[in-house]
Amino acid sequence: MWNPRRFKHCPSCGAPVEYLVPADDNRERATCTVCASIHYENPINVVGTLPVYGEQVLLCRRAIEPRHGFWTLPAGFLELGETAAEGALRETDEEAGAQIELQPLYCLMNVVKVGQIHLYYRARLLSDQFNPGPETLEARLFSEHEIPWDELAFRTVRETLKHFFEDRRLGRPFELHCGDLS
Repeated sequence: MWNPRRFKHCPSCGAPVEYLVPADDNRERATCTVCASIHYENPINVVGTLPVYGEQVLLCRRAIEPRHGFWTLPAGFLELGETAAEGALRETDEEAGAQIELQPLYCLMNVVKVGQIHLYYRARLLSDQFNPGPETLEARLFSEHEIPWDELAFRTVRETLKHFFEDRRLGRPFELHCGDLS
């Protein structure tokens, strides 16, 4: 089960916190011993795209940890003040320098053991020219048979790609896939 980052001190006043179940709640929360503020620990959202150009998909080789040198879909943490779609567009631009037309949400995966929710939108690439940012060593297009399956950075990327190629191969409509990864 997910063990959240544990608060030690209150972000509001700096006093020590203790974990207890507040009145009218059902789980332990970080509660300040001085100002009584309750601090909630919630999942982090990762947003990105599955960019497609003809029969190929765009992957980025990571220039950062974790999984430096491995391939991934363009994605990253959702920022405050943006929608999931805005975050996916931003991450695709930052990581790949790719111009896209955003399409519907395609995969939603709960990664409970790390406290994350990954959301991938399908996207149509408007060009095969890329300008990767500093978090990316290389951005390039792959046909299905060229995908470096053993060099994919994250299981959510693998699952998203598997769904996409299977849906396309079977002529199924691209509908939302949801799942839980342990």
